[in-house]
Parts: sequence; C-alpha cells; structure tokens
Amino acid sequence: MGCVGAQCRRADASARWPPDERPDRGRNIVGVVTSASANDGLGRPQEAPRPVILIPTYNERDNLPLVLEATFAATEAAAANGGPRYEVCIVDDASPDGTGDLADAAAVEDDRVHVLHRAGKQGLGPAYLHGFRWALDHPRRFTHVFEMDADLSHDPKYLPDLLAACQDGADIALGSRWVPGGGIEGWSLLRLAISRGGSLYARTVLGVGVSDLTGGFKCFRREVLEALPLADVRTRGYGFQIEMTYRALAAGFTVREIPIVFPDRQHGTSKMSLKIFFEGASSVWRLRRDLPRD
Repeated sequence: MGCVGAQCRRADASARWPPDERPDRGRNIVGVVTSASANDGLGRPQEAPRPVILIPTYNERDNLPLVLEATFAATEAAAANGGPRYEVCIVDDASPDGTGDLADAAAVEDDRVHVLHRAGKQGLGPAYLHGFRWALDHPRRFTHVFEMDADLSHDPKYLPDLLAACQDGADIALGSRWVPGGGIEGWSLLRLAISRGGSLYARTVLGVGVSDLTGGFKCFRREVLEALPLADVRTRGYGFQIEMTYRALAAGFTVREIPIVFPDRQHGTSKMSLKIFFEGASSVWRLRRDLPRD
C-alpha cells in the first residue's frame, strides 16, 4: 500500500537502487548549494531551485546537439531574468549510432552536462529510474527533476513554466497536450486518435482527472521522488508515465497540467511498438488493483 502525503518517510538511499545496479555519479560532480528562498504557493519552505533535466537516449545522435542547444538557449534566457542554473543528465542505453560518445564530448565541453551509460536498450522506464536515483544521490541535491524527450517534441521553452508551477505549490508539473492551450503538430488523425484515446482509457480505468496521463514532459519536486517506492515501479515503456503520475496521486501528491504544443520529431524514429502499447494498456489494471484510491 502506498504512503500518503506528508506521512511518507524519505526512502533510504540504498533502497533506491536495485541489487544489480550501482550508483553512477556520472560526470561533473559539483558541491552542495544550501541557499534558501521564499515559501512556495502552499507556504512550504523552499530552497533556491537547483533543477536537473533527465534526457534518455537511444540512437538520438542527430537530435542530441539540437536539444542541448535549445535547452541551454531557453534556460540561459530564464537565468538572465533571475532564474536558476539548469543542468542536464543524458541517460544513454549504449546507442549503436554513437549518441553516448557525442554526449561524453558535450560533457567535456560544458560542466552543466552529465552522462550516464547503461549496458543496453532496457526501456524508457528503467532509464528514467536510473536517472532519478542518480539525481537523488548527487551531492548537488537537485531540488527539481525533469523528464524530457531528446527528439524536441518537448520544447525546452516550457521548462521555466513547469518549474514555476512546482514553485507555486504543485508537486508535479506535467506538460499537457490535452488542456486548453495545448496541442499536437504534425500527427496523422489515426495517431492523434490513438494517443488521445489512450489517455482517456487510462483516466477512466484509474479514475483520475489528469487529462494527459501518457504525457512525459514533467517536473518533479525532489520530495516526490524521495517518497515514492521507485523499486516497485515495473512499467518499462511509455506506460511508465502513467504509472509514475498515478503513484504520485495515490500517495497524496498534486499534479498540475501546463499546456504545451507537441510537434512531431524531425529526426530519427519513434520507439513506440505494439509490445509497448499493450504493456501500457494492461498496466493500468494492475495499478488499479495494487494501488486503489479512496
């Protein structure tokens, strides 16, 4: 049974790592920052934000330089107006096209870039879980952890908006395609119907009000990831997004949807498959059984 809200205890750091994985500090370790700022929108004490963006990659060599350039252009503009320093952690699943080597070169050139290398293609969910554990164990004590795709379907210009929502009281800020102001660009009607239908299906089975349960452009407050039992998360494909959001809701955390426009990728191919689709469709029934909500 999941814990609820403030009653959740911070998980022991060693419990975040499966027995067959070792903490990987990645590159560019920096010191702890301890400065504090005002309370958030709910009156909770709030540290000066130290965000990190997790970007899983598999064969994204053409996209990686573009997404890094766009990310730092957007976040540097925010920093010029008093925003925080954003860092990026690339989680590469031994991409055959050399994406990992390209990421290493970027880390050498820019101390805001970190790289985690995994042994092979193991799925989106395990890649993000590896990144979460790394972020929570990192000496910098990142206050906010983002999920973002490498293919520029998640426009980095929305990063400050997602962070602002978490600073204003949300536990998770979710970039949503299905709220007013959000949308899709470049998709066929069939693909659009499948995606929107999948979100509606998951909402109906799980009984939650989040419009874009399959959305993967997110900002988590650190406390959410510390409280959730990451070792229990089982979904490997895109259903991972449904599972993380639902687990957070079941634990008493709040999710705020921020409208985003989601363009189709320009380079590379989608990782979606029938196996991933059916895994996501079946996972909602497991979640409803294992984590009933009051």
